[in-house]
Amino acid sequence: MDFSSLPIGPTELYELIAVVGGVGVTGALGVLFVRRARAARQRQIDAVGEAPTALPRRQAAPKGKQAEPEAEPEEEAEEKGEKEEEAPPPRPARAAAGHAPARVREERAEEPEAEAPAAEPEAEPRSAQVIPFPAPPAPKEKAVSALAPGLARTRSSGFIARLGELFSGRKELDPSIVDEIEKVLLTADIGVKTSQKLLEEIRSSLTRRELKDPDAAWAFLRRRSAEMLSLPAPEVDFSSAKPFVLLVIGVNGSGKTTTIGKLAAKLAGEGKRVLLAAGDTFRAAAAEQLEVWAGRTGATIVRGKEGADPSSVIFDGVKRAATESFDVAIADTAGRLHTKTDLMQELQKVRRTLGKAAPGAPHETWLVIDATSGQNAIAQAQIFTEAMAVSGIVLTKLDGTAKGGVILGIADQLRIPVRYVGVGETVDDLRRFDPEEFVEALFAPLES
Repeated sequence: MDFSSLPIGPTELYELIAVVGGVGVTGALGVLFVRRARAARQRQIDAVGEAPTALPRRQAAPKGKQAEPEAEPEEEAEEKGEKEEEAPPPRPARAAAGHAPARVREERAEEPEAEAPAAEPEAEPRSAQVIPFPAPPAPKEKAVSALAPGLARTRSSGFIARLGELFSGRKELDPSIVDEIEKVLLTADIGVKTSQKLLEEIRSSLTRRELKDPDAAWAFLRRRSAEMLSLPAPEVDFSSAKPFVLLVIGVNGSGKTTTIGKLAAKLAGEGKRVLLAAGDTFRAAAAEQLEVWAGRTGATIVRGKEGADPSSVIFDGVKRAATESFDVAIADTAGRLHTKTDLMQELQKVRRTLGKAAPGAPHETWLVIDATSGQNAIAQAQIFTEAMAVSGIVLTKLDGTAKGGVILGIADQLRIPVRYVGVGETVDDLRRFDPEEFVEALFAPLES
């Protein structure tokens, strides 16, 4: 063959023939594959169309309604045939199952009395999903168990234990026992005024028949104790001002610095930024002790030189707290009670200085009292409250004394709410005071 007349060479011609032949073979194979796929699809469609035809025969009970079920298989067969391109072969079984709701609707229309059994399967899932609400925890029991160890000595050898001995083993109380109760109360650490008040109330109550039995008398003392401790005072909100300024006062050795450190740890745990102002510039190592607590709690401390003016140190601390957006500023103070006049004048000056450093400061003034001092604690509280507007009491070292009853005398005579009590050495042992929880822990062992 002469290829010279062609516009392309022999090599290009052979390549063209090969390409054309390859396209033809591929097309033929494609047509064959498409025909086989269509045939397989038609068989599936036929199988889908045959499955619903048997349903009307099984549904022979309802008469005059065969026309609707006969029309459904054809329509569904067309829909199923369109979906078979994307769905797997098990679709025919679902098509058959799809007629079940239609039969149920027809049977319900014909036989309304059969509705009750059909509704039961719907009720079962709902009842299975009902989850009983868990019983709420008993916070009071937890608080009692936490306070009880700290009040062990007060319960075992304090006035509560001695009163319990008078009531135990008696089936009925007589007026003569009032003399014994009087001895116990007057020698207790609750104070003479509070003791006399309780005695007068007991005498008037014992004249009633309902208070002749020891259990009723014991319940009366417990109730009156809770009432004395429950003073109308709003809970302290440390977020009510920024910075919230707390002034802490008390005699040396009462536990002021330790209380400040524990309180700072609690506030820091709540996400608050705390600043400590070391206003006790006269007691040796007072600022160093407060600085140790600041390191433990992550608080910032402002301190001055030993012997510096306490008011100036506290003023600088509160000013910094306001400038740097601290949440709480706690000011420590000196407590040299043997120089009572000088100390009270100094505390009054500190209070005036705080008012200049921040509007409304101090927002709270707490008096820290050592419970081991007994009735002396009441005398100390009276001295401080005469010079300062005390808004709260913190009673410390309750775990190391049998004189915890002093808290009744302080609350009754001074009418100042107790904010916190210290029942141990750890941070958690500085507990927010709750009158009912405290009385529960104080009286609980004697009720068993």
